[in-house]
Amino acid sequence: MSYLSGAKSVPDEQVRIASTKIEGIGPKKAIQVRYRLGISGNIKMNELAKYQIDQIEQIIAQDHLVHWELKRGKREDIERLISISRYRGIRHQDGSPLRGQRTHTNARTFRKQIRK
Repeated sequence: MSYLSGAKSVPDEQVRIASTKIEGIGPKKAIQVRYRLGISGNIKMNELAKYQIDQIEQIIAQDHLVHWELKRGKREDIERLISISRYRGIRHQDGSPLRGQRTHTNARTFRKQIRK
């Protein structure tokens, strides 16, 4: 079992499929990375040399936001909404549904919070 930018990759998987396991990398970005390195579409992870895996990780780190960077950006957006007292920010603080869902018969977790 090897790791590619923090995501587990199965040795018998194709490179394009294994790289989509990384959060933030979809099928299109996986194909772009593969073409930039000149790697065949059918080659498997266990057939790659160590330097090729390092090249894949370098290109992904340079050009794309992945995993913790995406989560950090999302958290910053929520904190900004809270700090400017937007409706969505207040709902985030309360743990309420954000986008107009009803809370009378649904949103069980929200109703549990009210009872406390």
